[in-house]
Amino acid sequence: MALYRRAASAIRQRGALPLLPARAMASLFGHVEPAPKDPILGVTEAFLADPSPDKVNVGVGAYRDDNGKPVVLDCVREAERRIAGNLNMEYLPMGGSMHMIEESLKLAYGEDSEFIKDKRIAAVQALSGTGACRLFADFQKRFLPDSQIYIPTPTWSNHHNIWRDAQVPQRTFSYYHPESRGLDFAGLMDDIKNAPNGSFFLLHACAHNPTGVDPTEEQWREISYQFKLKNHFPFFDMAYQGFASGDPERDAKAIRIFLEDGHQIGCAQSYAKNMGLYGQRAGCLSILCEDEMQAVAVKSQLQQIARPMYSNPPVHGALVVSIILSDPELKNVWLGEVKGMADRIIGMRKALRENLEKLGSPLSWEHVTNQIGMFCYSGMTPEQVDRLTSEYHIYMTRNGRISMAGVTTGNVAYLANAIHDVTKSN
Repeated sequence: MALYRRAASAIRQRGALPLLPARAMASLFGHVEPAPKDPILGVTEAFLADPSPDKVNVGVGAYRDDNGKPVVLDCVREAERRIAGNLNMEYLPMGGSMHMIEESLKLAYGEDSEFIKDKRIAAVQALSGTGACRLFADFQKRFLPDSQIYIPTPTWSNHHNIWRDAQVPQRTFSYYHPESRGLDFAGLMDDIKNAPNGSFFLLHACAHNPTGVDPTEEQWREISYQFKLKNHFPFFDMAYQGFASGDPERDAKAIRIFLEDGHQIGCAQSYAKNMGLYGQRAGCLSILCEDEMQAVAVKSQLQQIARPMYSNPPVHGALVVSIILSDPELKNVWLGEVKGMADRIIGMRKALRENLEKLGSPLSWEHVTNQIGMFCYSGMTPEQVDRLTSEYHIYMTRNGRISMAGVTTGNVAYLANAIHDVTKSN
């Protein structure tokens, strides 16, 4: 060590290794400002810091049981029991677990899909739905650099971040109708018709986040028809398959309609919500191509994009998903459990609406039960949400989005009373 110090001192004296003042080194990153807080994750931070025993968190999109506790599904526990001590933790290929991908494609495209049989789907394991969206956004930028993405208004806030950081220009299209608390179908169809031919559209396959408003089956068919006329490309973000209605087949109906109509599509799948694998980051990205040769080429490019990002995806969540979906008995357990989660949320929607109506609210709360999935777009203003927090210690995002997963039989009356109090003067 002493020899090293003497050598370094000699080099400095010769001027080959100049000493920089400490202030100059510190200023290298001195211009970096703190990033703004995430509007969703910031809600949880504020909730955790609140000492009130009455506090309620209906802000974050993670399922809770009727006691407000996180849930690990029985099927997941069984899959992990089979994994423990029996399977290795070697690197997966760049494209991820083929077993998981095969099962994911059957879930999204159908057990007997002709596209799977014809090997027309390019698919890779992804870091949940977020990672799948990001891989596709980078693929879009690399191979269709002049394209843009149409994103619904509103949408999950991270969608904008994903395509922004991939440097894909964004446009928006009409989706939510604030007055009816429902779908702005006329505005949506106009925007589809007026978009340049061959545009890319981001669509929520089911349980639209944050509104909980989905098109009907007939509306999806009209949307698909118009997409066909305009040669648009639909990219489906399917974060809630099974979690919305309790039936994975029903929740994939929009995708199946587009497939029946002969579209090429992209699809991001996530197992965060429907299997409770939030922290495992298990997902899949798939792109339906013209033929097998094109699918091979597209998959190879998706793998190339993934390589410098994270090299290869994590193995544990992929093993859990593969075991559950490939074992008929365990899959049936999962189907029962995902239906149970969906049913509890549907039940909480009914209870919240009934409590508000019993209180004599002058407003209509039909939209609470008309909407579907984890979130209820309540229609409350940011100022009303602020009152809920300051006066009742109820935490949610300021756009009025209620995570129904945080509503329980123990707090639904308290929540309804608070909402009634801040909205009754409207």
